[in-house]
Amino acid sequence: VRITVASDSSEALATRIEQGAPGDVFLSADTRNPERLVDGGFAAGDPVAFATNSLAVIVPADNPAKLASPADLARPGVLVIAAGEGVPITGYASELVANLARQPGYPAGFADAYAANVATREASVRAVVAKLELGEGDAGIVYRTDAVASTGVRPLEVPDSANVTATYAGLVLKESPNPSAAAAFLAWMAGPGGREVLGPLGFGPAP
Repeated sequence: VRITVASDSSEALATRIEQGAPGDVFLSADTRNPERLVDGGFAAGDPVAFATNSLAVIVPADNPAKLASPADLARPGVLVIAAGEGVPITGYASELVANLARQPGYPAGFADAYAANVATREASVRAVVAKLELGEGDAGIVYRTDAVASTGVRPLEVPDSANVTATYAGLVLKESPNPSAAAAFLAWMAGPGGREVLGPLGFGPAP
C-alpha cells in the first residue's frame, strides 16, 4: 500500500472533503470534524480515536517580551498569535484559558485580557508556530507536539491541573476507492503500531 499524505488544518481538510476532494482516510486533531463528516454522509463508519495530545504555551526562543508564565498572556501589550475560529486548537485553547483563569494567582479578568491581546488569527497551528519562530508575536497556544518539534520556540510551564487533553480521531471516507486498505490503516493508527510511531513524537494513547 502506498500512502499519500495531504496535510492542512482539520477544518480545512473536512471542507475539502465536503467539496468533493478524493481520499481514503481523514485524520483530525479533534472529534468534532470527523463527526461533522459522519453527519454529512461522507464517512463509511464511526470516528475512531487514535491519539491524544496536550497543549503548550510557547514564546519565541529568545522570549523578547520576557514572559515568565502563562499568566503573562494577559499582560497589556503582549501580542498573542492564535488560530482561526474553525481550527480545532482554538476550542482547546479557549478551554485552557478558562482553566487558567481559575488558577490561584492569575489576575482577575484573565480570559478577557487574553482575548484583547490576540493580534492575529492564523489558518493552522503550524502557521502560529511559524510566526513565533520569526518573532512576529510574543506568545501562542499550540499542541505540545508542535512545541517539541520546533527549535525556534520554547514552552512556558502550564499547570497540569489546567491543561487540556485533545483527542485525535479519524475515519474511512465513504467514497474511498480502497476501503479495505483504508480501514486497515486506520486500525493500525489506533493500535499498538500507531502508538509505537506517535508515542516518541509526544502523542499520548487514545482514550
